[in-house]
Amino acid sequence: MKVLILCGGMGTRAYPYTTRIPKALMPVAGLPIVEQVMRVYAQHGFDQFVLAAGYLQDDIRRYFSTHTRWAVDIVDTGEATDTGGRVHACLDHLDDHFHATYCDGLGDVDIIDLTRQHLDRGGATMTTVQLRSQYGVVQSDESGRIVGFLEKPVLPDRWINAGYFVFERDAVAAAAGANLERDVLPLLSQRGVLHAHRHFGFWRSMDTFKDQQELDGLWAPHSAALDERLGYDNPDIPPAWLMERYQLVSEGT
Repeated sequence: MKVLILCGGMGTRAYPYTTRIPKALMPVAGLPIVEQVMRVYAQHGFDQFVLAAGYLQDDIRRYFSTHTRWAVDIVDTGEATDTGGRVHACLDHLDDHFHATYCDGLGDVDIIDLTRQHLDRGGATMTTVQLRSQYGVVQSDESGRIVGFLEKPVLPDRWINAGYFVFERDAVAAAAGANLERDVLPLLSQRGVLHAHRHFGFWRSMDTFKDQQELDGLWAPHSAALDERLGYDNPDIPPAWLMERYQLVSEGT
């Protein structure tokens, strides 16, 4: 089963870094985030990847021309194409059922369990996680006296899309739409073929530079564990050209 990774967007919320390098190549725990995503799948034996590229795709091609342990097929899906269009543009490169995810979300998702659940139900499966508030929560009693604080708590009754999908190709092909989240997924839901895989473990997305700084530290122990599970005695090191370009943006050059 192949893995489709959406990595063609402009990553405008991660400005200014994405003016010089694609978001997929921004480093997290010493490696480009897209490679960290690939390692999540590879540890479970899913090591055939299709990258839906667009913005700054030459850099992605340059990176994977020398840095990969897996089969990587990079598809030009257009610089301005939306997420749904990118998925549809890659269908000819995928099999009857396939994994799909974004290039900027990392989690210790049980890919094997996700796959089993999908094969039992068919259609489409979306990994969901409980929403974490972006703000701290103030607790007060009936008199208005503040009695405590909760720092960015998890909201247990609110679930959000964490990516890490499994799709039947026929189901997606019949659900036309430019945007995956606003068009394709709601259409699959209306047809009764979209199911949730609830994940209770670690998951974070990287939307902004601040997110990258936070995720860099949070993912480090997971990255080390992946090295061990994958048997990598000599972990990959990003090439000098990529790290130099990243450093130039960090220094405001």
